[in-house]
Amino acid sequence: MERIGFLGPHATFTEQALLSMPESASAELVPLPGNPAVLAAVRAGEVDAGCVPIENSVEGAVPPVLDGLVADPPLVIVREAVVAVRFVLVGRAGTAQADIRTVASHGHGIAQTRGWISAHLPQAEMVVSTSTSEAAAQVARGEMDAAACSPLAAEQHGLEVLADDIADNAGAVTRFVLVTPPGPPPAPTGRDRTTLALTTENRPGSLLGLLTELAVRGIDLTRIESRPIKDRPSDYWFHLDCSGHVADPAMGEALAALHRRSDRVRFLGSFPRTAGAAEPVSGVGAPAVPLHGADAAAYRAAEDWLAGLRNGART
Repeated sequence: MERIGFLGPHATFTEQALLSMPESASAELVPLPGNPAVLAAVRAGEVDAGCVPIENSVEGAVPPVLDGLVADPPLVIVREAVVAVRFVLVGRAGTAQADIRTVASHGHGIAQTRGWISAHLPQAEMVVSTSTSEAAAQVARGEMDAAACSPLAAEQHGLEVLADDIADNAGAVTRFVLVTPPGPPPAPTGRDRTTLALTTENRPGSLLGLLTELAVRGIDLTRIESRPIKDRPSDYWFHLDCSGHVADPAMGEALAALHRRSDRVRFLGSFPRTAGAAEPVSGVGAPAVPLHGADAAAYRAAEDWLAGLRNGART
């Protein structure tokens, strides 16, 4: 049986995301104390895969995960899941809101509920915990007065829901990814995402030149983030999400070009986009219009044409 690590303890949003992935059905799910611990366990072979949050629709990327993905040995993403994040305020039975002096949650949980807590609990200090479920456990142990967590965590730890749906932004979602050691990527589905990270020489136009390798091949760039390189001051990793699969001719050609032109490229996986994840758009709600000559048939025809030129064919 495979073992899959996730940000624990049980009843976190991460476990909720993992349970929506087919890999969880026949695996032992192993709670771990933090996202870096999950990635480290995969690298050490202590688990076969790990589930971590990578991006929130309100707070953006999860920095420790982005930084961890470009560390060594390499890891790749093989699946993603999007979870609607609903926060509740929980406490021990009989707790009155007026008596709450501390509210614990994960850093992203605090960021997404800060407005509600400030308005309704102005006397309360917000305390960062390692996860929303651990925040609920702290309340159950009497270490905190209240927590902002999922309804599942409240149930798991026997706590009372003091206020429902306390997020500042209705409809917030978090994207989670399943990571493994490198191997053959999942087969293309036609609705895929390729994730990579790259570094480039710090000079005018260098990043634009790299992004142009995607644009001229009709590849839609859906996300770009920069993170400082820890041992190279003033240099950055650029994390990119693109629509397409490494098996697609256009994507393969673009990755080869980026490999030639970048200081470093880290391929972080090609995998199916989950329902509800970002789609390429042109205008409002309309599907993207592919560039002329960007489909697989056009690439094959161009390769045949070039081979003919090299063999002396008349054109």
